Amino acid sequence: MSAFLEIADLNKRFVRRRRKSVSELHVLKDINLQVGGGEFVTIIGPSGCGKSTLLNCVAGLEEQDSGSICLEGIELAGPGPERAFIFQQASLLPWRTVERNAAYGLQLRRQYSRNEIARRVERAIALVGLQGFEHHYPHELSGGMQQRANIARALATEPTLVLMDEPFGALDALTRESLQDELSALGARLEQTTLFVTHDIEEAVYLGDRVVVMSLRPGRIIADFRVPLERPRLRSVTETAEFRQIVRELRLLLRPSGDAPLKAEVSTQ
Repeated sequence: MSAFLEIADLNKRFVRRRRKSVSELHVLKDINLQVGGGEFVTIIGPSGCGKSTLLNCVAGLEEQDSGSICLEGIELAGPGPERAFIFQQASLLPWRTVERNAAYGLQLRRQYSRNEIARRVERAIALVGLQGFEHHYPHELSGGMQQRANIARALATEPTLVLMDEPFGALDALTRESLQDELSALGARLEQTTLFVTHDIEEAVYLGDRVVVMSLRPGRIIADFRVPLERPRLRSVTETAEFRQIVRELRLLLRPSGDAPLKAEVSTQ
């Protein structure tokens, strides 16, 4: 059976042309990754290793130099409505309420009735726990609530693939933990396929069914670790010896000294 998402032999370079010279930066090298339907895959790696570029390629915001990206057996070319991208900053439209921000992507498509848009928006707002704040503007919300509204806007489109680029990176520790808990529970309910980029190893382990580890630039996948922790996960799992051991081993792998292999549950590529 083919993977839900399959990335094969992907390479990406950025070329910078100046008046008298041309420089080239090899960002991604020979990326091969398969993701099953409903899996939550987190991606970690050193700063500048190409994590966000990889997500941008899957989203269709960047074009790879070589290789292919297939979703449900169909090769992707450019952005598409079956994918939703959640950035680190909420980037809500300040003149729109939570409800109207959540509806924005659906309205742009011009293919849904008002009743259908209202149904989807109501469901998305309920999923992220913002009932009662539908008519609030972004400046009236906390940072965590703004990011909830951002997630609602993505979920309202009912995507089959959700791409998240450090969505909690700008939040304080307590708010970040709260949203991690909510996202973990939400992922279990919706069973949507998710690629989640983070610089936080503990976040990657807590949220992920798998943790994909990337090397220094040019970024390549050096390990693919299946997290052996039962779902649904409670915050208390982060205090267990098993969780701490996984985090320690992933941290060792990310040290500049090299690609020390993890234990048996990691497949290197």
